[in-house]
Amino acid sequence: MNYDFDQIISRNGTNSYKWDYVKRDGGIVPWDETDVRRHAKPVLPLWVADMDFPCPQPVVDAVTEIARMGVYGYAFPPSSYYDSVVRWMKRRHGWIVDPDTICFTPGIVPALHFLVSAYTKPGDKVLVQPPVYYPFFNAIENLQTRPALNPLRYEDGRYYMDFDDLEAKCADPEVKLAILCSPHNPVGRVWSAEELRRFGRICMDNDVLVVSDEIHCDLILGNHAFTPYATLGPEYQERSIICTSPSKTFNLAALQASNMMIPDPGMRDAFQQTVRSAGIFTLNPFGIAAVEAAYDHGEEWLEQLLDYLEGNFRFLESFFRDHLPGIPVIETEGTYLVWVDFTSLGLDKDALQRLMMEEARVFLDEGYIFGPEGEGFERINIACPRSILAEALKRIEAAVKGLNT
Repeated sequence: MNYDFDQIISRNGTNSYKWDYVKRDGGIVPWDETDVRRHAKPVLPLWVADMDFPCPQPVVDAVTEIARMGVYGYAFPPSSYYDSVVRWMKRRHGWIVDPDTICFTPGIVPALHFLVSAYTKPGDKVLVQPPVYYPFFNAIENLQTRPALNPLRYEDGRYYMDFDDLEAKCADPEVKLAILCSPHNPVGRVWSAEELRRFGRICMDNDVLVVSDEIHCDLILGNHAFTPYATLGPEYQERSIICTSPSKTFNLAALQASNMMIPDPGMRDAFQQTVRSAGIFTLNPFGIAAVEAAYDHGEEWLEQLLDYLEGNFRFLESFFRDHLPGIPVIETEGTYLVWVDFTSLGLDKDALQRLMMEEARVFLDEGYIFGPEGEGFERINIACPRSILAEALKRIEAAVKGLNT
């Protein structure tokens, strides 16, 4: 079937984290600034990494069937759940996954906390590559470990791993774990197999366990190719944990289902014990049904989505090139998140945030929340109808050009 990604669906009043809440004073509070019924120029939220598109129809049908039953008791993932995950990874990525290595969790962010808890102790160091997805820092801080920072190099409008610095950081015996963001959020890099091998070899040579967050692995744009870390070779697979979920791919985040691939039995047992000690023993029935339906019947929707996202990125890229040529757009190779360099405006982080929120009336994720290396950048979520993206870009242009008047 054909899907209409131009359709605008109001999410106001649905308890949407993206549309009905705002970050303020270190917390999240309700607001109505995005509501077209209350404001002549409502704020356009392009911050939280979920999509404003309906899920694939087979997912909607599967969830509706569960809802229609009317009994919402405890559920447990059946063998068909794991079979769906295995088939998807083989078909989509050429990765042969042993179903016995799969450990379910209610989302990757909780899983990161469980992983840090299972494989480190307070005072150990966990390596990350900023600017990077900020919940990585939360997991490190919350488990009383310390960050070992291996910042990406930003050169000629593209990001690269700094392998010399990586070697130096991994040589520290206190570094026990490295969290790899692949594809990288927010800079949009899809790491090559060569980059991943070099990263992994440095970690293995220093006995640093790799956790590869591959939640965006299905969202690859253009001619770029994603390489699952576990496919690099048996030694890479055995010394890694791979984090996967259909939540970004199919817009299922609130159904809270993700899967960790942990080949080593001892590490798998340690992880599962940590999860159980947090009181987590199963998934909800809606999440189970959605995972199976998405992986088994959602590929047609995904192919259409990728075409639409590619169009949205090219639209944004050409808009900045034509209207705001002094503001570089980083090429998005994967994810539906675009990293834009506003440092030429010369604004500090608070002034840039005010410009976007108060003048442009566009709610973005500020670059500085991904680490100091992100200050002066903005992350724009382009997984929305193109008319909304176009309006947001016009507002940004007017706000930027208004600085000179």
